[in-house]
Amino acid sequence: MSTIDRRTLHQGSMTTLIAVPLLAVPCRMALAAPTPSASDAYLYFIWPQDGTRISGSFWCRFGLRGMGVTHAGDSTPNSGHHHLLLDNDEPLSPDQPIPADKKHLHFGAGQTEARLELQPGPHTLQLVLGNADHLPFNPPVVSRKIHIVVV
Repeated sequence: MSTIDRRTLHQGSMTTLIAVPLLAVPCRMALAAPTPSASDAYLYFIWPQDGTRISGSFWCRFGLRGMGVTHAGDSTPNSGHHHLLLDNDEPLSPDQPIPADKKHLHFGAGQTEARLELQPGPHTLQLVLGNADHLPFNPPVVSRKIHIVVV
Protein backbone atom coordinates (compact mmCIF):
# COMPACT_ATOMS: atom_id res chain seq x y z
CA MET A 1 0.00 0.00 0.00
CA SER A 2 1.41 3.41 -0.88
CA THR A 3 1.79 6.32 1.54
CA ILE A 4 -1.13 8.13 -0.11
CA ASP A 5 -3.39 5.08 0.31
CA ARG A 6 -2.53 4.77 4.04
CA ARG A 7 -3.29 8.44 4.65
CA THR A 8 -6.58 8.17 2.78
CA LEU A 9 -7.71 5.17 4.83
CA HIS A 10 -6.94 6.98 8.10
CA GLN A 11 -8.99 10.05 7.19
CA GLY A 12 -12.31 8.40 8.08
CA SER A 13 -14.79 10.33 5.94
CA MET A 14 -12.53 9.99 2.89
CA THR A 15 -12.91 6.20 3.09
CA THR A 16 -16.67 6.53 2.62
CA LEU A 17 -16.23 8.77 -0.42
CA ILE A 18 -13.89 6.26 -2.03
CA ALA A 19 -16.11 3.25 -1.28
CA VAL A 20 -19.35 4.72 -2.68
CA PRO A 21 -18.27 4.77 -6.36
CA LEU A 22 -16.89 1.23 -6.10
CA LEU A 23 -20.19 -0.05 -4.73
CA ALA A 24 -22.25 1.93 -7.25
CA VAL A 25 -20.75 0.29 -10.35
CA PRO A 26 -21.81 -3.33 -9.64
CA CYS A 27 -25.27 -2.17 -8.52
CA ARG A 28 -25.76 -0.18 -11.73
CA MET A 29 -24.78 -3.19 -13.81
CA ALA A 30 -26.97 -5.59 -11.85
CA LEU A 31 -30.02 -3.27 -12.09
CA ALA A 32 -29.50 -2.27 -15.72
CA ALA A 33 -32.23 -3.43 -18.06
CA PRO A 34 -31.08 -5.65 -20.93
CA THR A 35 -29.95 -3.66 -23.96
CA PRO A 36 -32.01 -4.61 -27.02
CA SER A 37 -30.14 -5.70 -30.13
CA ALA A 38 -31.18 -4.94 -33.69
CA SER A 39 -33.40 -7.65 -35.13
CA ASP A 40 -31.14 -8.03 -38.19
CA ALA A 41 -27.79 -8.02 -36.31
CA TYR A 42 -25.30 -10.57 -37.64
CA LEU A 43 -21.85 -11.15 -36.13
CA TYR A 44 -19.27 -13.23 -38.00
CA PHE A 45 -15.59 -13.89 -38.67
CA ILE A 46 -14.08 -12.36 -41.79
CA TRP A 47 -10.89 -14.33 -41.10
CA PRO A 48 -10.14 -17.05 -40.19
CA GLN A 49 -12.93 -19.20 -41.44
CA ASP A 50 -14.17 -22.47 -40.00
CA GLY A 51 -11.69 -25.30 -40.60
CA THR A 52 -8.69 -23.06 -41.39
CA ARG A 53 -5.22 -24.45 -40.65
CA ILE A 54 -2.94 -21.63 -39.53
CA SER A 55 0.82 -21.50 -39.03
CA GLY A 56 2.09 -19.10 -36.34
CA SER A 57 0.44 -15.83 -35.40
CA PHE A 58 -2.45 -14.53 -37.49
CA TRP A 59 -4.88 -11.63 -37.85
CA CYS A 60 -8.39 -12.36 -36.64
CA ARG A 61 -10.91 -10.02 -38.31
CA PHE A 62 -14.44 -9.46 -37.01
CA GLY A 63 -17.51 -8.64 -39.09
CA LEU A 64 -20.81 -7.11 -37.96
CA ARG A 65 -23.94 -6.21 -39.93
CA GLY A 66 -27.08 -4.47 -38.69
CA MET A 67 -25.39 -2.74 -35.74
CA GLY A 68 -22.41 -0.45 -35.19
CA VAL A 69 -19.10 -0.86 -33.38
CA THR A 70 -18.11 1.59 -30.66
CA HIS A 71 -15.97 1.65 -27.53
CA ALA A 72 -16.90 0.24 -24.12
CA GLY A 73 -18.85 2.75 -22.07
CA ASP A 74 -20.64 4.23 -25.12
CA SER A 75 -24.36 3.50 -24.90
CA THR A 76 -25.26 4.67 -28.41
CA PRO A 77 -28.32 2.63 -29.47
CA ASN A 78 -27.67 -0.35 -31.76
CA SER A 79 -23.91 -0.36 -31.15
CA GLY A 80 -21.49 -2.30 -28.99
CA HIS A 81 -17.98 -3.70 -28.86
CA HIS A 82 -16.46 -7.10 -29.61
CA HIS A 83 -15.49 -9.90 -27.24
CA LEU A 84 -13.62 -12.95 -28.52
CA LEU A 85 -14.18 -16.25 -26.74
CA LEU A 86 -11.25 -18.67 -27.07
CA ASP A 87 -11.76 -22.39 -26.41
CA ASN A 88 -14.76 -21.57 -24.25
CA ASP A 89 -17.76 -23.86 -23.74
CA GLU A 90 -19.29 -22.09 -20.74
CA PRO A 91 -22.54 -20.20 -21.42
CA LEU A 92 -22.59 -16.46 -20.78
CA SER A 93 -24.98 -15.02 -18.24
CA PRO A 94 -27.31 -12.41 -19.78
CA ASP A 95 -27.26 -10.30 -16.61
CA GLN A 96 -23.52 -10.47 -15.79
CA PRO A 97 -20.63 -8.70 -17.56
CA ILE A 98 -18.64 -10.86 -19.95
CA PRO A 99 -15.59 -12.03 -17.97
CA ALA A 100 -12.14 -10.65 -18.77
CA ASP A 101 -9.63 -13.49 -18.78
CA LYS A 102 -7.57 -15.61 -21.18
CA LYS A 103 -10.74 -17.20 -22.61
CA HIS A 104 -12.69 -13.92 -22.93
CA LEU A 105 -10.78 -11.19 -24.78
CA HIS A 106 -12.27 -7.69 -24.67
CA PHE A 107 -11.94 -5.18 -27.51
CA GLY A 108 -13.33 -2.18 -25.66
CA ALA A 109 -11.61 0.42 -27.84
CA GLY A 110 -13.85 -0.55 -30.76
CA GLN A 111 -11.30 -2.79 -32.49
CA THR A 112 -12.51 -4.96 -35.35
CA GLU A 113 -9.36 -7.10 -35.65
CA ALA A 114 -6.62 -8.55 -33.48
CA ARG A 115 -3.31 -10.32 -34.00
CA LEU A 116 -3.48 -13.68 -32.19
CA GLU A 117 -0.77 -16.16 -31.33
CA LEU A 118 -2.19 -19.43 -30.06
CA GLN A 119 -0.51 -22.64 -29.00
CA PRO A 120 -0.34 -25.39 -31.67
CA GLY A 121 -3.42 -27.57 -31.77
CA PRO A 122 -7.18 -27.26 -32.27
CA HIS A 123 -9.00 -24.16 -31.05
CA THR A 124 -12.52 -22.73 -31.09
CA LEU A 125 -13.29 -19.04 -31.63
CA GLN A 126 -16.58 -17.23 -31.09
CA LEU A 127 -17.54 -13.56 -31.07
CA VAL A 128 -20.01 -11.89 -28.71
CA LEU A 129 -21.10 -8.27 -28.99
CA GLY A 130 -21.24 -6.50 -25.64
CA ASN A 131 -23.04 -3.31 -24.67
CA ALA A 132 -21.50 -0.29 -22.91
CA ASP A 133 -21.18 -2.28 -19.67
CA HIS A 134 -19.81 -5.51 -21.28
CA LEU A 135 -23.20 -7.23 -20.97
CA PRO A 136 -24.54 -9.37 -23.82
CA PHE A 137 -27.39 -7.80 -25.79
CA ASN A 138 -30.95 -9.13 -25.68
CA PRO A 139 -31.28 -11.21 -27.74
CA PRO A 140 -27.54 -11.98 -27.75
CA VAL A 141 -25.50 -11.04 -30.82
CA VAL A 142 -23.19 -14.03 -31.14
CA SER A 143 -21.26 -15.48 -34.08
CA ARG A 144 -21.31 -19.15 -34.78
CA LYS A 145 -18.40 -20.97 -33.18
CA ILE A 146 -15.58 -21.77 -35.62
CA HIS A 147 -12.84 -24.38 -35.34
CA ILE A 148 -9.26 -23.74 -36.41
CA VAL A 149 -6.01 -25.68 -36.10
CA VAL A 150 -2.72 -23.95 -35.36
CA VAL A 151 0.21 -25.96 -36.75
